[in-house]
Amino acid sequence: MFRFLHTADIHLDSPLRGLELPEDAPHDQIRAATRLALDNMVDLAIREKVSFVLIAGDVYDGDWRDFNTGLFFNQRMAQLRDANIRVFVVSGNHDAASQISKSLRLPDNVHVFPTRKPDSVVIDDLNVVIHGQSFASRSVMDNISSNYPKVKSGGFNIGLLHTALSGREGHEPYAPCTADGLRAKGYQYWALGHVHQREEVLGDPWIVFPGNIQGRHIRETGVKGCTLVTVEENQISQVEHVALDVLRWNLCQVDVNACANTDEVYERVQKAFEKTLIEGDGRPVVVRLELQGTTAAHQKLHVQSVYWTEEFRSLAANLGGAGIWLEKVRLKTREQIDTETLMQGDTPIGMLLANLRDIAIDVDKLSDLDPEMATFLNKLPAEIRGGEDSFDPTNPIQWGEIISDVKDLLVARLLNLEGQEK
Repeated sequence: MFRFLHTADIHLDSPLRGLELPEDAPHDQIRAATRLALDNMVDLAIREKVSFVLIAGDVYDGDWRDFNTGLFFNQRMAQLRDANIRVFVVSGNHDAASQISKSLRLPDNVHVFPTRKPDSVVIDDLNVVIHGQSFASRSVMDNISSNYPKVKSGGFNIGLLHTALSGREGHEPYAPCTADGLRAKGYQYWALGHVHQREEVLGDPWIVFPGNIQGRHIRETGVKGCTLVTVEENQISQVEHVALDVLRWNLCQVDVNACANTDEVYERVQKAFEKTLIEGDGRPVVVRLELQGTTAAHQKLHVQSVYWTEEFRSLAANLGGAGIWLEKVRLKTREQIDTETLMQGDTPIGMLLANLRDIAIDVDKLSDLDPEMATFLNKLPAEIRGGEDSFDPTNPIQWGEIISDVKDLLVARLLNLEGQEK
């Protein structure tokens, strides 16, 4: 019997962009989260006395600011070496983008698979064969798994691969392949990387994405960790997900439908925060709060949005425990008003609604507004169009959401002014 760890997408020292946290938030812990998660992985490997560790790509997040990132990784790999644990790595697309990492010598217990073609490593005492190939460049669009070596008869065969399989939402379609194609190789286990959401694609044979070891932004919610695999008599007897993350991200969506006032909204948010704190399992949780639904409190929430953001931050702080840190509040509520009736009336609000009703933006005609529009769009930073809180000016759905929000905000402000005059 032996055990091994399958991990991927460490993204060591990945930068955190766009956070809007209060000053007393655990900024140091957030910045160090990927390092602390890697520490947890090393501790788990030593504690469970695993025979080896598999890293299926994206150890790094691209080029480092300095050598401290690489030195930290090397020190942790040396800890595994001292515990007689070998490490097998395929470089992923982010690793291939790093020029510095290519020149750093790794401890002798770490084997990085070549980029030119697939290779195999035999662990004789375990009768294990590990097959793998690293990315030679950031964008690998060929099915590199098709050239992986034939199965070694009688051995326990593992395929180590950085891939999006046939495609996964939010991930570039690198090293495309299919589950059927991987199954046809005859390996007992496929250790995949690149997709940050854990997924057990198949159980016969096991084809697994372990997900990343630490969520880095609001699109990477839930438990993050690695996969611990137990093998007995050349057969997998257990596949277990083990949490490694030190803090969690949570998109807290609260339905405030039919709330008669802000007090009722507050109560629902409090219950949602209490549930989120429990689900954090003793870890701090960074929360983005979204209020949804039709409510009589819509006006006050929008007109006093800054005030209510601070109120909800105070609520989160008062819960205690490991802590909830409110990153942002998004108001997606709607007013409890009969817009059709208002539009029929000869009032400023009615005329505004009538004029706003048919407003739309044809993204295909943006260039008609300014001949330089295409050049401008091409110069937008990549993180704006593809980051964790992205905005794509060519996306008609996002424009529709913006127009809807503007309409609601204008109506809310006018109704508020009308109420003050009365």
